[in-house]
Amino acid sequence: MRAAVLCSAAGSLLLSTLVAAPAGGAPAVPGAAERRGTAVAAARAAAAGIDFGPCPAEQDLPDGVRCGTVTVPLDYARPDGRQIRLTVSRVRATRKDPRDSGRKVPRQGALVLNPGGPGASGMAFPLIGAVPEWKRIAAAYDLVGYAPRGVGRSAPLSCQDPEQLAEAPARAPAHPSEADKRERIARARALARGCAERAGSALRHYHSLNNARDLDVLRAALGEERLTFLGSSYGTYFAALYATLFPSHVRRMVFDSVVDPAPGEIWYRNNLDQSLAFETRWADFRAWAARHHAVYGLGGTPEEVRRGYERASARLAVEPAGGTVGPEQLRKAFLQAGYHDDFWPHRAHALAAYLRGDSGPLVEQAGPHPEAAAEAENTRAVYLAVECNDAPWPTEWEVWDRDNTRLARVAPFGTWDNVWTNLPCAYWPAPRQRPLDVRTAPGRLPPTLLLAAERDAATPYDGALELHRRLPGSVLVTERGAGSHGLAGGPNRCVNAHVEAYLLEGRLPARNASCAPRPEPRPVRAAR
Repeated sequence: MRAAVLCSAAGSLLLSTLVAAPAGGAPAVPGAAERRGTAVAAARAAAAGIDFGPCPAEQDLPDGVRCGTVTVPLDYARPDGRQIRLTVSRVRATRKDPRDSGRKVPRQGALVLNPGGPGASGMAFPLIGAVPEWKRIAAAYDLVGYAPRGVGRSAPLSCQDPEQLAEAPARAPAHPSEADKRERIARARALARGCAERAGSALRHYHSLNNARDLDVLRAALGEERLTFLGSSYGTYFAALYATLFPSHVRRMVFDSVVDPAPGEIWYRNNLDQSLAFETRWADFRAWAARHHAVYGLGGTPEEVRRGYERASARLAVEPAGGTVGPEQLRKAFLQAGYHDDFWPHRAHALAAYLRGDSGPLVEQAGPHPEAAAEAENTRAVYLAVECNDAPWPTEWEVWDRDNTRLARVAPFGTWDNVWTNLPCAYWPAPRQRPLDVRTAPGRLPPTLLLAAERDAATPYDGALELHRRLPGSVLVTERGAGSHGLAGGPNRCVNAHVEAYLLEGRLPARNASCAPRPEPRPVRAAR
């Protein structure tokens, strides 16, 4: 879809006004150059539109999905400088009411999604329209996904050879030794250097503020005067930046599983909070497995389940399963189970089978996947670039060591794993952004919808409360007593009803609302 912003005298006058220098030699507002650059890029994108056609074979998307690109500046302060292309995918609104096949549904424009990360691609998002929980939304909206800058084919980032990403079976001590720490520091320094060497001077431009600006250019390229957006996890953070920078450009916005946007939380303290929350989810899993001792035989109490896990870890330290799965791979697999309850039956089955002498399910679930190494390395590179660039991080190891040694006393399960993931940010060579103070004045932003699970570990619940305070007119829907990460379109009908009412009718609850938790996963043995 194309717009004629640049083809009218009024549009040209507006553009000239936006890019002009401040009158009278007044000092520039911080970020003013980037704001003018965003207006320039958005105007160009609106004129050009997106030429959707068949998707490249490597995207592995079916014929019904169409793909294209949108051009954005690498540096918004220099909109005429180097340009990069972001890949975009779309499925047109079906216009068919799934409840009445003879009724046509009015099209409401494009619904853009970001699934989180940083580093995740949304290119497959349009496929979700085939899922029953999404069909009413897919009838009214074009479903649009995209790969943010750095991800996939969108000016991709890399920090190391993907073959180096595969970790050999390794120990995962809850309380690492000084030798363990020195070895991890050396690896973090090397990875930070690799990011700088491979990306060069472009590295500094991969951050959340630019992701928000890219989103406004995408909005314009789609021909949308105002944006309808669903952001999950990390997607809620740069959506909050977007709402702060461009409140008049928002139509409707769903924040699903909310990152705490307070400037002091981005990102070091957010990760400390996350480690503590994962300890709670680890306890939730162990309690669930204990309730189903008759199926798995892992023990009738959470403590017995924990001891079984520790026996497995000790055994793997001596002899890795399949030669590939050691204690570190075991821990990562069970940390993953903290994101979604759906993993619980599979992980419980794998642990139980391993303790009985069958390592097959554990190797299948926790072992390396060489075929996905390049994608995993790209995801990690973008994650580091965005989080390390977004804000100041402690640069002295003593601070990390002090804070996480204390935390590991009460949250030993995932604390040090989180440290090793983020430690390259201590040695990051690129300049840091100053986190934006997310907030809008009453009445400036249309009403928005926030979704949060009370026991979410990846984005702890306090983050949703914080964003709700900062966005007047927002409404928070809470899934009580639940902890799965990502709620929209999931199995909770109460949550989905609120999402549909908002996206389809612009209707929100009069006040914050609660939904009962989704049913617990059934204790079934995973198929091999």
